[in-house]
Amino acid sequence: MKKLVLTMLFGLIALAGYSQARWDVQFGMNFSNMTKLDETKALPGFKLGIGMDYAFTDNWSFQSGLMFASKGFKVKEGGWKATQRPIYLDIPLLAAYKFNITDDIKFVVDAGPYLAIGLGGKYKDDDDDDWKVFDDEGSNWKRFDLGIQWGVGVELGEHYLVNFTGQNGFITPYDFPSEYDGDKPKNMTFTIGVGYRF
Repeated sequence: MKKLVLTMLFGLIALAGYSQARWDVQFGMNFSNMTKLDETKALPGFKLGIGMDYAFTDNWSFQSGLMFASKGFKVKEGGWKATQRPIYLDIPLLAAYKFNITDDIKFVVDAGPYLAIGLGGKYKDDDDDDWKVFDDEGSNWKRFDLGIQWGVGVELGEHYLVNFTGQNGFITPYDFPSEYDGDKPKNMTFTIGVGYRF
């Protein structure tokens, strides 16, 4: 896993050396949940990090970056509640298509896979239970996630970004008993974000 992350980092740095590549900073508000779990509710969180846009043509570009994101879900049953909030490092690998709405505004559609590495996070509930999400003695979530990311947005002038992004995971983040034969939940996240491109 470390080799994969280092390889991707060096690749991003190498791309940044070309004139077509531009960096940006991004911040957004997440709303995350789990699929296939009716008793869970969306949990607000954050996403922040650096992005990279490598233009192949005026319309097509490759987008990636390193994004710190809180995900998870909350449960409410009567007066009792609990939250499970893992923190991931997201690495999107997106193809983006852009076209002009006006001379200063571009509409952007992007899609592609994402990789995510669990960094930390906690489970808390009203019974004073408090443990680490990725710890063997805690929730024991898997540290690696993979899924599809898609988004729409606008580029305002040369510097400002506004976007709406969705993610659907492919990997169930925690183990189920071997005899379980139902649908297994996966991460699902929606983000409203803004950014500044240098």
